[in-house]
Amino acid sequence: MSESAETPPGVAGATGATGATGAAGGGRDAEAVSKFVESFAAQLVEAGMQRMPSRVFAALLSSDEGALTSAELGERLRISPAAVSGAVRYLAQTHMVAREREPGSRRERYRVRGDQWYEALTSREALIKRWEGALREGVTSLGPETPAGRRMAETLAFFEFVEGEIAEMMERWRVHRERTFGTP
Repeated sequence: MSESAETPPGVAGATGATGATGAAGGGRDAEAVSKFVESFAAQLVEAGMQRMPSRVFAALLSSDEGALTSAELGERLRISPAAVSGAVRYLAQTHMVAREREPGSRRERYRVRGDQWYEALTSREALIKRWEGALREGVTSLGPETPAGRRMAETLAFFEFVEGEIAEMMERWRVHRERTFGTP
């Protein structure tokens, strides 16, 4: 498939997938889409994410609308409603998906946001701050001149460095994203 002038650099084919069941939208091969979902999910698992949230996230990411109901996720992934519920709960807590009500319905849809990676990474700031506080206490408790205290101080310095770098990197990403994809 060739890229159009409107497709951002590095994004081959701007259409998503309908999943393993049903016809693939935009002339896509449903089996190939299913293989992508499982392959990408396996990569997320290798990086430390739980298996079911990885599969649900990959399915949402590959859907044209970026949003699916629990029933649609269950059908596409051939998983139970309880598995969908647990996966979505995890993904919502990590800011990788958002819940929304279908207009005129009591059903919820789960949406992967365009800025999910940004949100997931920046939401870690509070966690890093808590770690920094605990490490400061550790340096004080152990004594900064002891081997353990120095190790704690180095770990603290690492997290302080990472925190600053992430903030600067995310600002550069916002500028790059706007130039590449326009204002969200």
